[in-house]
Amino acid sequence: MCVIAEYTVAMRFYLVRHGETASNLQHIRQGAGGALSENGRQQAERVGRALELARVKRIISSSYPRAQETAMIINSHLHVPILYSSLLVERRNPKEVIGRSTRDPEVARIIDQTELSYHADDYRFSDEENFMDLKHRAQKCLALLSSQGVHETCVVTHHVFLKILLSYMLFRDQLHASDFAKLSFFNYADNAGITTCEYSPWRMFSKTRGWKILGYNERPPQ
Repeated sequence: MCVIAEYTVAMRFYLVRHGETASNLQHIRQGAGGALSENGRQQAERVGRALELARVKRIISSSYPRAQETAMIINSHLHVPILYSSLLVERRNPKEVIGRSTRDPEVARIIDQTELSYHADDYRFSDEENFMDLKHRAQKCLALLSSQGVHETCVVTHHVFLKILLSYMLFRDQLHASDFAKLSFFNYADNAGITTCEYSPWRMFSKTRGWKILGYNERPPQ
């Protein structure tokens, strides 16, 4: 009976974008590095307090420093094991934009070409992760999350990868770069916003393979 119960209770995931960084505030495209701003640390504190009301038993975080810092602040409220995974890191930006402001017209043009325009799925500007790379990583990440043995998990990730993960969750192999461009443009993810999802193993033959989005980009009260 215990084994049956394990497979009939949906697993819940609280997907959190990391707290604000100085680069976020200055509209600068980041690489792997970057720490939280004071506001970002306060945002992470609010997420931690909000999730005290849940029954989170594990945190899985991106291995990037800004995500790790967010996860550790959240965990000062939850006191659960933290796992780190490179599957949750941010999309690798083209080298031409890292460290530069998105308000720079040339940077804005490159971002439009790589993220917002209706390009071919395998289009690559230079050395960035392209759409197919991200789609494949999202598939592997959902497999990792669905294999968790606990019913409630906090997941700390990043802006673009959070959106590709949710897009793949909804459309699976039918997701194309043009679909993602539309979804990404109209669905901004705030720093420390919480997106709540469920995975139901007994619905694995549904269109979404058992996944459901319950709430998007909800910001904890101050």
